[in-house]
Amino acid sequence: MHSNIRTILHCDLNNYFASVECLRLPQYRNIPMIVGGSVEDRHGIVLAKNEPAKKFGIRTGETIWQAKIKCPDLAVLEAHYEDYVRYSRYIRQIYSEYTDQVESMGIDECWLDVTASEGLFGCGQQIAEELRQRIKRETGLTISAGVSFNKVFAKLGSDIRKPDAVTVIPYEHFREIVWPLPACEMLGVGMKTYKKIYYRGCRTIGDIANMNIELLHSWLGKTGEMLWAYANGLENSRVLWQTESEPIKSIGHGTTTRADLETDTEVAYIIRELAEEIGQKLRQNHLKAAGVAVQIRENDMTVREYQCKMRYSTQLAREIAGEAITVFRKKHIWNRPIRSVTVRSIYIRPENADEQLDMLYDYTGERRMLELEKTMDSIRDRYGTRAITSGSSLYMNEKLASKRIGFGSTEFACRNG
Repeated sequence: MHSNIRTILHCDLNNYFASVECLRLPQYRNIPMIVGGSVEDRHGIVLAKNEPAKKFGIRTGETIWQAKIKCPDLAVLEAHYEDYVRYSRYIRQIYSEYTDQVESMGIDECWLDVTASEGLFGCGQQIAEELRQRIKRETGLTISAGVSFNKVFAKLGSDIRKPDAVTVIPYEHFREIVWPLPACEMLGVGMKTYKKIYYRGCRTIGDIANMNIELLHSWLGKTGEMLWAYANGLENSRVLWQTESEPIKSIGHGTTTRADLETDTEVAYIIRELAEEIGQKLRQNHLKAAGVAVQIRENDMTVREYQCKMRYSTQLAREIAGEAITVFRKKHIWNRPIRSVTVRSIYIRPENADEQLDMLYDYTGERRMLELEKTMDSIRDRYGTRAITSGSSLYMNEKLASKRIGFGSTEFACRNG
């Protein structure tokens, strides 16, 4: 083994939301159960499922009515996010007793670099086994852990055996273990990418590793080069220290409406409402955005996304809304009514970052609007988020859901990827 080989763990809490609910209500542990969003507000999708529900082929992200077709006796429990955050923080504290390098990958997954800890706690597999047993003993929850020499293969290892298991992918044998696996198992290969390469005969991780890198680039651009490096075990990004946080790459908010949206005008009202919250988050985090993305989900669950760059970076909700509405109207072709809309600000940079200005543009009005929106922020901070709102939210009150996804919670609103 090379002297500079690292030991990376990826720890994934099994069926996390469902497992936490089973701690509160043990009677659901051995019967098919899911944690689902509010059916009344049409957030009726599967957020998590327990092991008995998995046996019916129920998948995270599908609608509750689809899940109930597969299992008519399925139990549906309400989500309790405060419990999920509390357990997550406690378990991360356990991780921190073994290493200072703990990087979150969502509320239920973490990477740990334990290279420097092996002299104290044993090899990576021993540390993973100890964590698995300790978390089960202290919380009643289980983890699956992958142990490898980089983050991508550690993540892959935690996915190979579930639940409550440890999988080791050593440097010397990663080709025998990893290359036969389907390409879609590897981090970075979503279904859209998988379809592109599958029909070109690139179906396993080994196929990616042995593919001509220039050909992959012609198919996927820079993503193709990245996946080639991943498949060949060349990914070498470091695990962040606990005191670090990865730069925010986008800030987004979405809502599932109570009734389907059927016109550009209705979608525009929703976008303006969501943009109010995005602008506030940008200002709170001292950031500005140079682009915007709009994702819509039609009532058959088909997802489409449109994005564009803006003329200049901004923190203004009205600018973000205007660009989002423009790109939606320009690119969207109506096939079916829309059930949910998500808006994201992208190309994020610090608010004081330098940029080239347009000599012919009058920025006076923008500065005045920014002061106005900051004043609105102050009112909301003092009197509540609904103390001052746009007229569009009143117009769309019948269709707007009572609770937007992410608003009021930085942990769910700021996305790092």
